[in-house]
Amino acid sequence: MLFFSASLLVVASLACGAATQPMYTDAYYHFNAATRLARGDGFVEDYLWNYLDAPVELPAPSHRYWMPLTSMLAALGMAAVGAPDDYDAAQAPFILLAAGAALVAYETTRMLGGNRRKAWIAGLLTASGGFFAPRWGAIDTFAPYAVIGSLALLCSGKALMRREGHSRYWVLAGCVAALGHLTRPEGLLVFISVCFAAFPAGGLVDLIRRRERAVCLKPLLLVSVSYLLVMLPWFLRNVTALGLVVPTGGLHGIGFSQYDELFRYSAAAVPALALDNVILRLLEVRWTAALHGIATFIAVEGLIVLAPFMLIGWWLRRGHPLLRGFSALAIGVHVTMILGFPLQSYHGGLFHAVAALFPFWMALGVLGLDAAVDWVALRRRSWNAEQAKRVFSIAALGFGALISLWIAHSSKVDDGQEMPSIYTELRALLPSGARVMINDPARLYYHLGRGGVTIPSESVEHVPEIAERYGIDYLVLEHVGADGHIGGAPAAFQFDVGSPPDFLRAIAVESRNDLRLYQIVTN
Repeated sequence: MLFFSASLLVVASLACGAATQPMYTDAYYHFNAATRLARGDGFVEDYLWNYLDAPVELPAPSHRYWMPLTSMLAALGMAAVGAPDDYDAAQAPFILLAAGAALVAYETTRMLGGNRRKAWIAGLLTASGGFFAPRWGAIDTFAPYAVIGSLALLCSGKALMRREGHSRYWVLAGCVAALGHLTRPEGLLVFISVCFAAFPAGGLVDLIRRRERAVCLKPLLLVSVSYLLVMLPWFLRNVTALGLVVPTGGLHGIGFSQYDELFRYSAAAVPALALDNVILRLLEVRWTAALHGIATFIAVEGLIVLAPFMLIGWWLRRGHPLLRGFSALAIGVHVTMILGFPLQSYHGGLFHAVAALFPFWMALGVLGLDAAVDWVALRRRSWNAEQAKRVFSIAALGFGALISLWIAHSSKVDDGQEMPSIYTELRALLPSGARVMINDPARLYYHLGRGGVTIPSESVEHVPEIAERYGIDYLVLEHVGADGHIGGAPAAFQFDVGSPPDFLRAIAVESRNDLRLYQIVTN
């Protein structure tokens, strides 16, 4: 209880002041959906932030790209106090979950042979978060995925380490892994990693040779059945609302050669490149993602100074049952994101995904640091190993705290009580009920409650077709430069704002030179 209270205090002090409203598309989307849930409107949305698995019309079923648990948690926080628009109430479950991730780090350290000092250091490093510090309280997947992903691995490790009563840990691991999948699409890797831990250590050959195959497969069966039972309601919702068990639009990212393809409306938007250029581009984005992955491992996962010690701790305990599932997930996440979805990876996907590894990495980093001190102490007789361990571990905690404070402070924004001027202007110009094509429709919906669609990675000539399909009335262009460049819009969409197509009727905006508003005229 004392440790949890300390962790909760650390998380709350870093996270709560970072923002009092969503600040990027993911967070806007999750919070908007949570607000609708808290009001009893269900899993429905009135805007599209991309056109993958695009519905026929709006409003449409929500969460076709992102998973629902984050919105459900935020809605739970708001519903608990009867305030469906209260951001502070929505934050509460996430701060508690981030403190829970610190508890997982504490328990993991103890199970890997660490004493209370090491467990406290690992747990407090997790609570402070480093680059995650301002994200622990965000209405996003960071805090839920950190505690859920690591807890599933912890449960599978406990199941492997217990001679009796291990069945309930396998069931718990399967249930928690399902929650990981309900948090993020790549959360499926958590389930796969737990299954890997449950699979007989000797592999298929050992399984074939052993007579008691049912006993060997029992853990795998328990994990799979418990996972399916938790996921079943969401699968049924998808089949009913979308006609699919799992939406497949996100899988298109495997073949993306540029990030703007995420916003394409039709296959015609794919650049026509020669085959050798396509292959070269696909290799290039994966190389870039690999370099970004290395930087993410060092800075985000390793808090810079702990990265080498994490690897030392991992290597020294590589055969420990607790790390069986962790090793599978650590390798699987990096390989899948970097090679499979490289563009999403270095646009924030990997940053989100490694949150599930963070509590384990902090435990291994502290243990690896102590092991390195022991190694040096054997070669330097003048060293007092125990004293050096205390000094270096406290120094690591201090460095982690400084990074966390710096990141949290640099991410701090205004309290957000005043609406940005662009939305004040649009509220005055747009009629009630108008739907808008804009760069970030999730942000527009948050501020004005207006539905719409995102600007597509297409020629502007596609605007009438999209407008007719989704009932879009206006086009808003933000951050238009003096040279006419449309900031934030995909390259394929750029056009001469001074001489727009006939189907765009310009509406004067006198207060801002960087804003363009057009009424869309369709037949």
